[in-house]
Amino acid sequence: MVRRGYLLLTTGVLLGLLLGLLMARAYAPAPSGSALAKPEKVELVFLLSSEKEAWMNAVKPLFEDYFRRKYGVQLELKLYVTGSHEIVNLILSGSVKPDVWSPASSIWIPYFEKKWRELRGGSIVGGWYPVVLSPVVLAGWEDLVRKYNVRGFYDLYRLAKSGVDFRYGHTDPALSNSGLMALLMEFCEAANKTPDQLTVDDVRNPRIIEVVKTIESKAVFYGKSTGFFGEWAVENGPSAISFFAVYENVVASSAARARAKWGRSLVAVYPELGVLYSDHPLVLVNADWVDEWKRLAAHELLLFLLQPQAQELAQQYGFRPVNPLVPLDERVFSESNGVLREIRARALKPPSGEVLEALLEVWVEVRNPGV
Repeated sequence: MVRRGYLLLTTGVLLGLLLGLLMARAYAPAPSGSALAKPEKVELVFLLSSEKEAWMNAVKPLFEDYFRRKYGVQLELKLYVTGSHEIVNLILSGSVKPDVWSPASSIWIPYFEKKWRELRGGSIVGGWYPVVLSPVVLAGWEDLVRKYNVRGFYDLYRLAKSGVDFRYGHTDPALSNSGLMALLMEFCEAANKTPDQLTVDDVRNPRIIEVVKTIESKAVFYGKSTGFFGEWAVENGPSAISFFAVYENVVASSAARARAKWGRSLVAVYPELGVLYSDHPLVLVNADWVDEWKRLAAHELLLFLLQPQAQELAQQYGFRPVNPLVPLDERVFSESNGVLREIRARALKPPSGEVLEALLEVWVEVRNPGV
């Protein structure tokens, strides 16, 4: 199992791995033996982030039927939906013992592993692989983006320092994955470093903190829901919010409606430093509560989510496929929807767990206290 999915985002290795996994599972026998006799039912506990809920609800009956037909065993995919940070906390506390889990982004995996080692020692991450992609972008009104030549988060600092009046927003990093990724990108652009190069010292650097605090001084709202910002912009227009950090799919679903109501479109800005993908990794659990049938079901779920049927279905919910055999749906990913079909900016690798922890700690210092 590949442990660093970012290395595969733009290479043919992804295809080779996918085909290898498919062949391995196709020819591997089901668990057997007296201790592993075929059960009547397998219950696979899947702890996942809320962004994927609609897609997973659509996938659930398809996968359960697939598993039953292939193995002659009834499978129940039990979905527990919550935020990415809460997923980590639930596993660490033992409140939920998932057989497989999926945060919104792989940036949470090193953070989880660090916390697990400190609490219990070792690791229970058996491997992980991204199943869909949704980059975090800086959304804004097209005329403002062009007028001020906004190409990334650092440009918001430039505008603020030059006295330009604008209204900014993103979700709360302590509650939402997209908010944490936005905060990470603010620090990265302030330090002119990619996330994997960012250090704890950078996060605590007074000069860098000043840049981020200045950007955050323009914030008018924090919250839990990324989708809220798209709806808010569509309903209330440019006077309510100028720029906001969201997942790409929020722009795709909002641009045409904003143009129809306000005569101005919303567009996605893909930062020049690079794009941090919400890559929705499926994390296999290597723990004593995961028996051989659960492990088999978890691997089958991974393969099922990578197959064209599930990848095509994901695009209906604004996710980009990771399977290179599945073409992009140009009805979704097009400039008419405020997004690019082809993202030319480089894909950024996640930071260390220590950096992520430092970001969560410094958030109380850099946030706008009036929001």
